[in-house]
Amino acid sequence: MLRETLEMNIKRLMDFLIYSKNFLIRKNPIKSMSNSFMEGLREFLTMNKKRKMAQYRLNYHRHQFQKMEQLIAQNNQHTFLKGKNLNETR
Repeated sequence: MLRETLEMNIKRLMDFLIYSKNFLIRKNPIKSMSNSFMEGLREFLTMNKKRKMAQYRLNYHRHQFQKMEQLIAQNNQHTFLKGKNLNETR
C-alpha cells in the first residue's frame, strides 16, 4: 500500500516535470521576457527622435493653417470683422 502510493506520487511528479519541461520549451518565457525588454529599450531610445518628428509635423501643420487663415483674411471683403466675430468662411 505504501509502496503503491509512493510509486503513484513519483509517477505524478514525473508527469508534472515532463509537462513543465514541454511548456518551457513551447512558450520559452525567458526568451519572451528578453524580447519584451529589448523592445522597451528600443522604444525608450527612439522616444526623442519620435518626439522631434511629431513636433516638426505639428509646426508644419500650424504654419499651413496660419497661411490659410492669412489668405482668407486677405480675400475677405469684411476686413473689419477680424477677431470680433466668427468668420464663416473659415
